[in-house]
Amino acid sequence: MNRNRTLNRNRTFSVQPGRRVVLIAGMVLALVTLVWRAVSLQVLDKDFLQVQGEARHLRVEELPAHRGMILDRQGEPLAVSTQVESVWVNPQELVGVQEGITALARLLSLDRNYVQQLVARHAGREFVYLQRHISPALAEQVRAMDIPGVYLQKEYKRYYPAGEVAAQVIGFTNIDDVGQEGLELAYGDWLRGEPGAKRVIKDGQRHTIEDVESIRRPRPGKDLVLSIDRRIQYLAYRELMAAMKEHGARAASAVVLDVRTGQILAMVNQPSYNPNNRQKLQRQTLRNRAVTDVFEPGSTMKPFIVACALEDGRYTPETAVETAPGWFRVGHNTIRDVHNYGLLDVSGVIRKSSNVGITKIALSLPAERIWSTLSGVGFGAPTASGFPGEASGLLVNYRNWKEIETATLAFGYGVSVTPLQLAQSYATLAGGGIMRPVTFLHQAAAPEGRRVIAQQVAQQVIDMLEQAAGPQGTAPAAQVAGYRVAGKTGTVHKSVAGGYAHDKYLSVFAGLAPASDPRLVMVVMVDEPAKGDYYGGLVAAPVFSRVMSGALRLLAVPPDKLPLLETRHDLPGDSA
Repeated sequence: MNRNRTLNRNRTFSVQPGRRVVLIAGMVLALVTLVWRAVSLQVLDKDFLQVQGEARHLRVEELPAHRGMILDRQGEPLAVSTQVESVWVNPQELVGVQEGITALARLLSLDRNYVQQLVARHAGREFVYLQRHISPALAEQVRAMDIPGVYLQKEYKRYYPAGEVAAQVIGFTNIDDVGQEGLELAYGDWLRGEPGAKRVIKDGQRHTIEDVESIRRPRPGKDLVLSIDRRIQYLAYRELMAAMKEHGARAASAVVLDVRTGQILAMVNQPSYNPNNRQKLQRQTLRNRAVTDVFEPGSTMKPFIVACALEDGRYTPETAVETAPGWFRVGHNTIRDVHNYGLLDVSGVIRKSSNVGITKIALSLPAERIWSTLSGVGFGAPTASGFPGEASGLLVNYRNWKEIETATLAFGYGVSVTPLQLAQSYATLAGGGIMRPVTFLHQAAAPEGRRVIAQQVAQQVIDMLEQAAGPQGTAPAAQVAGYRVAGKTGTVHKSVAGGYAHDKYLSVFAGLAPASDPRLVMVVMVDEPAKGDYYGGLVAAPVFSRVMSGALRLLAVPPDKLPLLETRHDLPGDSA
């Protein structure tokens, strides 16, 4: 028994040295393996592994650049970019976080099924926008949730301080800050910034933990300074909106031009829209009617026929024109006046707005001369203002005119213009016969113009227009306290399929002030006034009066209507 115990003890003792060898050998092998692995990682495969690591954690991050501001001539902002954040997700990371999807959908007021479907539909992608341009407070809440696969990205959102007052002129940008309408579209290249880029290191949760280097600095867009005066723009918008409501009109437009520079000080349209809230946007409210919509100008065309007659040399302001018995036959057609004005001189034809008188004058002139005068002041061609979608209007070549077409052209039918074109043509008269290009941009120096009407003739026509806007003319409601006003009304039957509507009108007034030294021109067009009055002198002229009164005072234009000048001469043709 004792002998067996001794044998077992000896046998155990004899095995232990072998185990030690195996154990030591294993430890040495493991150590050698670790050393080799360390050498491999740190020396042999260092470059490869470093590239692989950087590929997984070193990223190029875009730095957004804000769009340039749009400013009025006084430096007041009309369009600015504010920094916001957008929520984006990595579907590959978010797909397994169901509780996170539910919480995120609730926070962003999104349907949970929509978020799940979005993640499932783009399961193979690493970047999908979930919600763009959220408020800073909401962005902080998203960030605090720290949901795997949910991230925030800095962007810029466009804001329009003037709102609907200048909406159709300024236009707007889309969600990616690209101009879609108006001057935002026309000057997109000028306003657009160039994004920058930097190299960063991100952790496994895509959080930036270190900026490595700047690759390219962001370049903000350039500011655009407009000729628009926000004060006059607001004034014109307010008065046009009031007139549209008062007369139950379908639409309306107004343009205010600086005679000396051709700069557009105000351009407004009704109805308008709020570019800061486009959820209920209607397509028809987007267009800038003052440059895209054409209409027949009616009697506002008559001053240019008279200018042509004066330049032709056959007429003077005192030349007599017989308008009795108040109608005149042209072929099978009859031209009529509202009243039988009898014998008028040329000034009286403008003052009374006689269709018969202006028709007889036009028919006595060469068609080519009339066409040359009208095309010279800008009819039939776009103003080259640079506004997207600007219409050219219509002025048929004189070679295609028949006698009745010459007659109707004389009082503004068979020709079409935009409100801006009409304003430019009146600015040509106000500028002494020099036509200057119109512009939306604020410029220190006035552009050179070209003479299209003799200075003396332009002044004679302005004198006639002053009578037309006086007590015995068609637009006494256009008067402005303290200033001499010159202008012309137009009351136009709207064209419809098969002819002209008998109960649908355009009410127009085009005028300038102060008449002694014209500074501003304004055109007002009201489409389909439906509450009684429809004459241009009753609907459009009062808008001109109120806006012009405020604009002249805002620009500190000295009054020119002194007591001595109010009765400076007898109006010619008063006895008619």
